[in-house]
Amino acid sequence: MVHVPLSPIYASFFGAMGCSAALVFSVMGAAYGIAKSGVGVSAVSVLRPDMIIKNMMPPILAGILSIYGLVISVIITSSLAEKSALHTNFLQLAAGLSCGLSCLAAGFCIGIVGDAGIRGTAQQPRLYVGMMLMLIFAEVLGLYGMIVGILLISQGGVNVTKCL
Repeated sequence: MVHVPLSPIYASFFGAMGCSAALVFSVMGAAYGIAKSGVGVSAVSVLRPDMIIKNMMPPILAGILSIYGLVISVIITSSLAEKSALHTNFLQLAAGLSCGLSCLAAGFCIGIVGDAGIRGTAQQPRLYVGMMLMLIFAEVLGLYGMIVGILLISQGGVNVTKCL
């Protein structure tokens, strides 16, 4: 069996995959959160139209998740090069996956908590503060993924020999 080393030109593929993973997974999480909590807003708005604006917080918080993925994607894109170290490209892939998958999980959480919380708030308005606390903690999961992604990208060029 002959071992063929990975060409430095193809190494940038992993960085590009990290960029796309951050954007795709974070947008999927945001879309799920908006859709799931939007169903709750629509259902409650029929009986309680006075609560429409107040209940728009879960879809807004879910939409912010896509911004986290966009930030990581732009940072990764600005550091992509045709020839770069494999180490750097794997860190870019890890950064994209950490941000994207944490935003996906946060979007699922926001969607489920938002839908149930909005429906519960329509019956008992004092539930609103508890729902907002749970939504904020869910949103922070996506923020943690973005912070870890930024840390990974910032370490991508440290003590690494560039390919020529």
